[in-house]
Amino acid sequence: MQRLSAAVAKNVIRHGRILGHNRQIIQTLRPPCDVFINHCGAETKRNIAGLLYNFLTLLGLHPFLDSKSMKPGDKLFDEIDAAIYGCKVGVAVFSPRYCESLFCLHEIALLMEMKKKVIPIFCDVKPSQLHVVDDAKCSAGDLQRYRHALEEAKNTVGLSFCSSKGDWSKLVRDASDAVIHSLLEAEEEKP
Repeated sequence: MQRLSAAVAKNVIRHGRILGHNRQIIQTLRPPCDVFINHCGAETKRNIAGLLYNFLTLLGLHPFLDSKSMKPGDKLFDEIDAAIYGCKVGVAVFSPRYCESLFCLHEIALLMEMKKKVIPIFCDVKPSQLHVVDDAKCSAGDLQRYRHALEEAKNTVGLSFCSSKGDWSKLVRDASDAVIHSLLEAEEEKP
């Protein structure tokens, strides 16, 4: 297992409020996460999210997908938040029920707050159809975070896909190309 770099550890400490009230800071990542895949599991885990994870892994990258990257006993928010902190690029797979998941909304908000480059994939949904609904399950502050992050993602150039007409292999290739291009850009921006 690799230890967090000093810069990431300082950011984790500095931004501890984002990670929640848990005082224990995650000290390791398994392995370093290149790409965080944000998705609504019920709709996309067995298609685009899983296919993209597998393809990126075959390319030698280290994507994070909750259902494949976590093991029993892992602390859900600790692992997910640490993966977001450590990733270089995020992929947000938006689907019709995406906004019903507070987990999805938390993840996209954290990606945006951490200023990660996010590649949106609009799968069977148009950006204009994505809305955060106030169903009294979260605080007003969280609702504002989620709405801001969702608007930022909706105003980012992404990929659109209709599962009834589209070519899954082309979508995976296009998404992988966008991820690789973004990773190369991130490497060039390093001081």
